[in-house]
Amino acid sequence: MNQAEDIKSKLDITEILGEYISLRPAGSNFRAVCPFHQEKTPSFMVSPEKQIWHCFGCGRGGDIFGFVMEMEGLTFGEALRVLAPKAGVVLKQEDIEVSSKRSRLLDAMEIARDYYHRQMLGNEAIKKYLKDRGLNEETVRNFKIGYSPESWDDVINLLRGKKFSDEEIFLAGLSIKKEGTGKSYNRFRDRVMFPINDAAGQTIGFSARINPNNSTPEAEKTGKYINSPQTQIYDKSRVLFALDKAKQAIKQNNLAIVVEGQMDAISSHQHGFINTVASSGTALTAEQVKLIKRYTNNVALAFDADSAGQMAADRGIKEAMEAELDIKVIVIPSGKDPDEVLRHNPAEWEAAVKDAQPMMEYYFAKVFSTVDLSQAAEKRLAAKKILEMIVKFKSKIESDHWLKRLSQKIDIDEGVLRETIGTIKQPEPANVSRKMLADDRISLKESREEKLSLLLLSLILKYPDLVEYVVNNMTGEQLAGAANRLFYNQLIIYYNTNRALEYHDFRAHLESLDPALAKQLDALSLLADKDFAEADINSVKSEIIKIIVQLKKIDLKNRMSEIEKKIAQAERSGDKALMAQLMQDLKLQTEQSKELDI
Repeated sequence: MNQAEDIKSKLDITEILGEYISLRPAGSNFRAVCPFHQEKTPSFMVSPEKQIWHCFGCGRGGDIFGFVMEMEGLTFGEALRVLAPKAGVVLKQEDIEVSSKRSRLLDAMEIARDYYHRQMLGNEAIKKYLKDRGLNEETVRNFKIGYSPESWDDVINLLRGKKFSDEEIFLAGLSIKKEGTGKSYNRFRDRVMFPINDAAGQTIGFSARINPNNSTPEAEKTGKYINSPQTQIYDKSRVLFALDKAKQAIKQNNLAIVVEGQMDAISSHQHGFINTVASSGTALTAEQVKLIKRYTNNVALAFDADSAGQMAADRGIKEAMEAELDIKVIVIPSGKDPDEVLRHNPAEWEAAVKDAQPMMEYYFAKVFSTVDLSQAAEKRLAAKKILEMIVKFKSKIESDHWLKRLSQKIDIDEGVLRETIGTIKQPEPANVSRKMLADDRISLKESREEKLSLLLLSLILKYPDLVEYVVNNMTGEQLAGAANRLFYNQLIIYYNTNRALEYHDFRAHLESLDPALAKQLDALSLLADKDFAEADINSVKSEIIKIIVQLKKIDLKNRMSEIEKKIAQAERSGDKALMAQLMQDLKLQTEQSKELDI
């Protein structure tokens, strides 16, 4: 009996599937609503005798491994890893599937996570910091919070001793290559480590907070938090922090509470709100919304009261509406974040969750709290904001209901509003880059930073020897345009995996992911030839350096502009502590901007 058969023989398919979906007896079998397509009448059947499942609505079916692979988006080897501990089976390292490239990276991350956790348990200063943040020992152990020592190579040497190559350590996102030397050093040094797991509980990345006892200027410049880079196993847009621990509670409560920060999620779990996940400081993405829909159609969003938090809430709401989720908004008391409320008054947070407002009620209150309806211009602006939300409803019943409400609120004929809503064009969803044709992406309408981003991509495609230089000198986030960032991430993952960038192989790879990406590759390849067909590599590198500097300057300028807006807002509200912090942030950004002018 091989390992897969051994695992299957020791597990009951109804128990495993019952962790994900609600099974109801149907004779000697069980029935459920299929989790893989929209249906109201259950057509998903499970046979305990045969240990198989099949959906007569969408045609999917298989065994216990097939279900976990479909549900969690895993390979067969990864499904083995998830199910083996449940069956009490110890996997053999020589298993071909388990020793795949992806699984090797997961193994490296697990070893690093456990090492960081052990280092934290032996560091009294870090333990005190976590205790002062209100975390008890059980929570710290449950989330495997760790500490990366102030060392340049301890994790690298640890993994080398476990037979991992330097390349595997780099591909896992645990090391950085020193340009021009072939040497590597630890990515994370002197930081509190928060493991990021996928929905199956496998560690795929880290969020690393600077040691609170480290106040050196060098430490401040590296950022309070740094995260794992995009890798073969980690894509931040497809991960919800703490989902592996929250998914069963989400299903049981038929509700997912979504907060911004990882500490918000950790504190929520410690105080009993286990159906909480974090978007890790960004707006909800379409991929994250799909994760939530596996377990519930109900979501309560809790984002900070500052402008960035509200923007994230708005974008998250729009993604959730696209997926037809039932959305509520948690209004955080006193403008605090969930972690702060939970530490000082858990009952206040419990009441806030209980009193979460239906999304459109929240928008009505938010929009009309700031307008004077006696002024025609303000009435028009308020109506436009509400109509932009109503137009997103796929249900005509819901849209009609809110049009009537708006008509009554602003005393405007409903027919006029219906004419107006017909002129409102829905903005493209955040993931529109996957659907756009390459010819649409490269046009005369691009902004300056988008044109620079396109040129940079085209140059590294033509001169792949310069890929590492670009990776070591800028981040994908500094590129303009979601389509360009998506393409860049795929390019880097492919290059790091293959250590080469051969056009036909790369195109075949992109075609398998999304034909639009392959078309974008075609256009970008032609763009580089247009102006740099005869250029030598030195002049190209010089051009790339100029582009990177310009993109960094634009990125810093945008950040400084956002900070200045927040400073003005803090000044109006009289929040001196926030103003001081924002002024310090602005100073750091200004210093970085000056360095680029050298």
